[in-house]
Amino acid sequence: MASEISPKAEISPKAKIGNNCKIFPFVYIEDDVEIGDDCIIMPFVSILDGSRIGKGNKIHQGSVIGALPQDFHFRGEKSYVKVGNNNIIRENVVINRGTYRDGCTVIGNHNYLLEGTHISHDTVVGTNCVFGNGVEIAGDCVIGNGVIFSTGAIQNADTRAGDMSLIQAGCAFSHDVPPYVIAGGSPMEYGGVNTTILDFAGIDKKVQKHIANAYRLLFHGKTSVFDVINQIKDQVPDSPEIQNIITFLQETKRGIMCK
Repeated sequence: MASEISPKAEISPKAKIGNNCKIFPFVYIEDDVEIGDDCIIMPFVSILDGSRIGKGNKIHQGSVIGALPQDFHFRGEKSYVKVGNNNIIRENVVINRGTYRDGCTVIGNHNYLLEGTHISHDTVVGTNCVFGNGVEIAGDCVIGNGVIFSTGAIQNADTRAGDMSLIQAGCAFSHDVPPYVIAGGSPMEYGGVNTTILDFAGIDKKVQKHIANAYRLLFHGKTSVFDVINQIKDQVPDSPEIQNIITFLQETKRGIMCK
């Protein structure tokens, strides 16, 4: 089915638009843009050079996709934003493209970015994440699958948020938040295991107890992260979720919250 494109939209003839898209008046799309099938682009959206947008996305009024990176290292290189499939991007969301040549900011599938969310350069977002109103994600961050950011949360540069973690409203963090935890407060504190999301994901209750035991060793013990990893291996029954925690701890560069 042909796309429905308003004559009042300003779209470069070089841009590639998929089938069955609906593009409203006053949308602005630059040359080096690719948009997949079944997308809805609401009025006053700007989609700029380097944007690659998948299928079934809905982008609301005032959002900017592919904005130039807010990074002093940027020298005008060709870089990208890649947005997956079936994302909902609400009003006034800004997603910056990568800083360096061929660098890329990545948004996965089935994410929900609420009003005023800002995803900075070279950040990688997984699937099924929720970003509350006014969430700010700095550059070079990594966000796992099923992560929830409550209103006004701030993730500082070059940090990670692990799978199915919950970042509570208004908090900011400069160290990695491990998978499956609730994190909030100022300074940030460990608030337990995110059992609501784990239940929703079908994670067995026994495994949830093992996850809690692993984090009891991490957050209530007096040893280093290195020693905690060995304790988890020795004392906590293995599972994909426990392996995910161990790998996350092993790969930290900025350190773990509360440690």
